[in-house]
Amino acid sequence: MLTSEFQNIRIAGICCALPTKHIVNLEEYRELFGEETVKKNSSLTGIYESYVCGEYQTVSDLCLEAAKKLLDEKGIDPKSIDVLLYCSYNRDYIGPSTAYILQYRLGLSMDCIAMDFPIGCSGFVCGLHTMSTLLASSTAKRGLLMVGDSTSRYSAPLDKNRMLFGDAGAAIYVEKQKASPLMRFALRNDGSRFRALMTPGADRIVVGATHERVMQADGNIRSDYDTTMNGMEVFNFAITDVPKLILEFMKEYGYKSEDFDYLLLHQANLFILKHVAKKVKFPMEKVPLSLDRYGNSSGTTIPVTICDAFAGKEPRHIHALMSGFGVGLSWGVSTLDFDTADVLPIFHTDEYYKEAVFYHDLP
Repeated sequence: MLTSEFQNIRIAGICCALPTKHIVNLEEYRELFGEETVKKNSSLTGIYESYVCGEYQTVSDLCLEAAKKLLDEKGIDPKSIDVLLYCSYNRDYIGPSTAYILQYRLGLSMDCIAMDFPIGCSGFVCGLHTMSTLLASSTAKRGLLMVGDSTSRYSAPLDKNRMLFGDAGAAIYVEKQKASPLMRFALRNDGSRFRALMTPGADRIVVGATHERVMQADGNIRSDYDTTMNGMEVFNFAITDVPKLILEFMKEYGYKSEDFDYLLLHQANLFILKHVAKKVKFPMEKVPLSLDRYGNSSGTTIPVTICDAFAGKEPRHIHALMSGFGVGLSWGVSTLDFDTADVLPIFHTDEYYKEAVFYHDLP
């Protein structure tokens, strides 16, 4: 197991933005899939509601609004941000990288390091690791990690899996500060299982790829440009490989479940969360849940869960263990320390970057 450790770096702010468009599964999908199917799905997954982006709204809009609110609340000059990382599968354009556009929209310095990372469900863990690496290896002092996914963009209308997903954007402020708690990470990936969860339509299959939606082998109607998931393979991965890595990590550092206040898990579905928690010997009262009201928003689920569980609560320090896992297949585990006073409440917005919308009927 390859591990990483970072000293004198801390999370000093977390903010999450969600769209205003509210989806209640039973109301939205009753006519499409039948009331019984919707109820069964929600009961098994624990997901009953979510929020999805408006027609012109992108997840980068959500990340931007979260970042603006976070910087304003903490009184941080945007010009003082040295690193901007945008972790998402949703890019505004094929090119340029969305991070450059966010750097401009936020008014950050041209000296700011700006990068896109197309990482999904493990995005928060992997993104925090990358941000820490860049801060530790340079003269940079302040960074903004933006994590967001709009899975609704790539979910076929008649695919039952769309009932799982929601859209969200998060901004995490990370800074160098002496005597900060040590951060430890272990990351793992297995590209041999890339087909388990993917959106195939891209350069690899551009010849013959079609937007036409047809019945697939699993009974769902999708095109080559919609997300496809082998539910059983993903489930087996989540309840086997993920707890295995968590246990290896805990053994490596001599951790026990009682050493942590909480176990923060990617909100894949309730069945998976219960299995993972049981295998790593964490009681469910130490596993905060947010998926019932916000759905599975891919890499954003852990920040959303943090904001949902701790914003506005009595100030205190939280020492947690967290794990993100999914598309790739990719999974990771890390320690996470933050103060509840640095966690902002979730807010909703329908803002979008109007100057960036292209209208094809104009010259």
